[in-house]
Amino acid sequence: MITYNFKLYSAKKNKHLNKKINLAGAIYNHLIALHRRYYRMFNKGISVTRIQLHITKLKKTKRYAFWNNLGSQAIQDIAQRIDRAYKLFFNNIKRGVRTSPPSFKKLRRYHSFTLKQAGYKILEGNGIVIMGRKYKYFKSREINGKVKVLTIKRDMLGDLWIYIVTEEEVQPKEARSGKSVGLDFGLKTFLTTSDGEKIESPMFMREASVKIKRQSRRLSKKKRGSKNRKKARLNLARTHRKIANQRKDFHFKLALDLTRRYVSIFVEDLNMKAMQRLWGRKISDLGHAQFLNTLNWQMYKNGCQGTKINRFYPSSKTCSACSHILAELPLSVRAWTCPECGAIHDRDINAAINIQRVGASTLKGEDVRPDSSGCLC
Repeated sequence: MITYNFKLYSAKKNKHLNKKINLAGAIYNHLIALHRRYYRMFNKGISVTRIQLHITKLKKTKRYAFWNNLGSQAIQDIAQRIDRAYKLFFNNIKRGVRTSPPSFKKLRRYHSFTLKQAGYKILEGNGIVIMGRKYKYFKSREINGKVKVLTIKRDMLGDLWIYIVTEEEVQPKEARSGKSVGLDFGLKTFLTTSDGEKIESPMFMREASVKIKRQSRRLSKKKRGSKNRKKARLNLARTHRKIANQRKDFHFKLALDLTRRYVSIFVEDLNMKAMQRLWGRKISDLGHAQFLNTLNWQMYKNGCQGTKINRFYPSSKTCSACSHILAELPLSVRAWTCPECGAIHDRDINAAINIQRVGASTLKGEDVRPDSSGCLC
């Protein structure tokens, strides 16, 4: 499955799609209320099948006849989405994970609806028909494969995007011979390679922090419901979108460069949630998890292979020259001398070398797949 993402042209007719997204949000809130009422009455959840049968009856009534403007498939998808969210919520409770159940959403914060088999048609060129109306989009590349799902999404700036999921078999490049590398992720440096190269952290959020604070302060001073408040909110959302695009561009370029230079790539299995609790916004700004997803996909396309080593392996405390393991190594210590062989180590480079060594010894030689258990995501 391949997903294509395109932006729709700005046009007056886009108001029809905005109305349908708002309608989808109203239906979502109605189904959430129905789930809660059923649970209060019977102390158990309601199945998605019963919800869908109830929706069919509601649409035949005069009060809810306007639901037919959205389309049956989009409404069914909303019911299925809520059902998956509740199943995840109850599974998390059984596992002792703190989480919250699905909740109501403001209509302006509800962003999308999905059509699976009908209600749309891809035209030649850059045209698309959605529920009987023709729209145009910025077609940056050709769409290959059979279209299976179409999602219309509205971002915080009010721009509309289409996500087209196609059934297409991507043929990865044949495995090639070449160098292997270990990657050690950090805070001051985004990552360090076993070759001694250090990639500095761009920190896009921190660089724009002054601008974000100024725009947030202006937004807080505007009167609620006024046009000036809307303008201030859009300016803030525009800044955040620019930061996200910069981070994504950095990740793609770095992942492509690594997969072109190296054949085997090894990383450490990071505990992102624990890192998030310790360092908060800084980890979110770096986007290590997002980068690993991008790297995994680029490895698959470019015929690379790799694996993740155990997160509890003491890569920083192990001497890469004699394998001596230190008892303690505080995070503030960035360089240390091995008491056994006297080798002087840079903490990050030493960890990357150990990651590369352990990864190479455990690699089975299988191609990395985006959905495999051994991928770097």
